[in-house]
Amino acid sequence: MAETLIAGVGATDFGEHAGRTGRELFAEARSSALEASGVSGSDVDALYYGNYMGETAEEQSHQAPLMAAGIGTTNLEATRIENACASGGYAIADGVRAIESGAADVVLVGGAERMTNLETGETTAALARAADELHEGRPGLTFPGAYALLADAYMDRFGGSRDALAHIAVKNHANAATNPKAQFQSEIDVADVLEAPTVADPLGLLDACPITDGAAAAVLVSRAYAERNDLEAAVSIAGSGRGTDTLALQAREDVTRMRAAESAADAAYDQAGIAPEDVDVAEVHDCFTIAEVLALEALGFYEPGEAITAAADGETTADGERPVNLSGGLKAKGHPVATGVGQLVELTKLLAGTHPNADAVADAEVGVTHNAGGTVATAAVHVLEVDS
Repeated sequence: MAETLIAGVGATDFGEHAGRTGRELFAEARSSALEASGVSGSDVDALYYGNYMGETAEEQSHQAPLMAAGIGTTNLEATRIENACASGGYAIADGVRAIESGAADVVLVGGAERMTNLETGETTAALARAADELHEGRPGLTFPGAYALLADAYMDRFGGSRDALAHIAVKNHANAATNPKAQFQSEIDVADVLEAPTVADPLGLLDACPITDGAAAAVLVSRAYAERNDLEAAVSIAGSGRGTDTLALQAREDVTRMRAAESAADAAYDQAGIAPEDVDVAEVHDCFTIAEVLALEALGFYEPGEAITAAADGETTADGERPVNLSGGLKAKGHPVATGVGQLVELTKLLAGTHPNADAVADAEVGVTHNAGGTVATAAVHVLEVDS
């Protein structure tokens, strides 16, 4: 099985890009990744591109050939991946599989989303289509409401408090403050979070990620291609896993466990030959503060019921034992639905020592990305390692 190296990454700033199209955003990210990689666009065998709401936000479906234009070759395989907010993570997984199988030597993976050109209500409605329409969407459940239900269920079973969740938001804003790509580059405190308007009790406005425009891309190559072309890739993808759960929360036996992420993590760890305790740093899908708690437990970093105090206790802060979301996470870096590839870009730079916050993990050798769709009905987990 061929090994997968990350030859280059690129991303736009995350935030509001008024007047720009999704194709313009992706072209910027794609060009940055190709330039960083030293790979000619004519060598790209395939494009795997994540996008969720193009039909709603830009009235544009069939986006893969649109995003392939300009890469530098006209005969590549181009595929759009749609798995809600996990679309980017699944695009990476398909790219890794193409290289491992020998079907491709060079793959461009990426994602882009325009969201701020819609009114907030329109964006909320578009995102809600990633839930079960019959059992959740039709009765009026939106994702803030769904994650509030998860927070209620978690705290009812294990305890915990809004104060503990607030520390997660504070931590991720502190990390984003030094990330020039982040949407919110300002720090907040616990009182700011607790006094913010309630969105869906017990979650307030600062427990939630923002609506974001942005794009990200990465050039993945086989080790054989890298050696033939004298490429210096600092980071490899050692493990790739995907998992699925029921779409509707009501069908799950235990809504405090994210089985899709657990399955994806098990598969990724098994392929990489590591255990959760080997992971030095992680970028996880914190669309709401409670989502970071559930992610840390699904990844095996904590037993069920134990992760809610991780940020408050300083275990996941920049100077903690295992820093989480040094980029600022979805919470403060921003959350275009290209999030999964954005996580890969940030973690690659952290492990390569080129990220503004890389000093916090100067000795790190193993990192994990965790990307989730909806209420984690789908999940993609990738293990990244410093390539020796």
